[in-house]
Amino acid sequence: MGRKTHTGTSDETVGKSSAESSADVAAVASLDEPTRRRIYDHVCARALPLSRDEVAEALGIPRRTTAFHLDRLAELGLLSVSFARRTGRSGPGAGRPAKLYQRSVDEVSVSLPPRHYDLAGHLLAGAVAQAQQSGEPPRQVLDQRARDFGRAMAREQSCWREQPEQREQSGPAETGALMSLLEVHGFEPRLTGSSIVLNNCPFHALAQEHPELVCGMNLHLLEGVLEGLGQTGVRACLDPGPLRCCVRMETSDHG
Repeated sequence: MGRKTHTGTSDETVGKSSAESSADVAAVASLDEPTRRRIYDHVCARALPLSRDEVAEALGIPRRTTAFHLDRLAELGLLSVSFARRTGRSGPGAGRPAKLYQRSVDEVSVSLPPRHYDLAGHLLAGAVAQAQQSGEPPRQVLDQRARDFGRAMAREQSCWREQPEQREQSGPAETGALMSLLEVHGFEPRLTGSSIVLNNCPFHALAQEHPELVCGMNLHLLEGVLEGLGQTGVRACLDPGPLRCCVRMETSDHG
């Protein structure tokens, strides 16, 4: 769970960390400033990188103001920076390279409440491709890939909790790792008696249109999480509700 979306041939975690989500909010909020938004739109509309002088001249904005906004957009990850000489010359006397700006290749998105359609797309597309190659039923492949991905999420969480500064931040050991992982990935877990209710579905729109497929995928994903964390005293079960996730976590003493 990013400003950067993590993808790959292996089951790496897709999505954003809480720090990345906060950075994305700041980046999007920065575009509310009219001059900055004009500069950003102008740079993004051009195929080639632009210098400060080129942007200032095109928009009729003072160079110092233009430079300030361009650098701020770069700091926020909305623009990328490179350097090149625009004179066509090199060597002594060619002048200093110009600082050039263009749209960043990193994706910035904000979703409230949290949604992770990139993860759903990653799992669904991978399942279709694998099923075409292997001849296995697509649904069977999807469920297995979701379960494997859940285990990968658990491994990432375990590595995070091994950091000394994080060990005491997630509550009791028996539920801390699980609750923290669910929170990080947008499920908004709430401990209610012997159950963990997931108050948000990261795949909400897809689940509304294709509940059997998406809720089944989600169930296997969370079962993989439990397996990866070694949470043998907790089970995931389908329990759809209109304003929450279709999966509920229950402890073994749930009556």
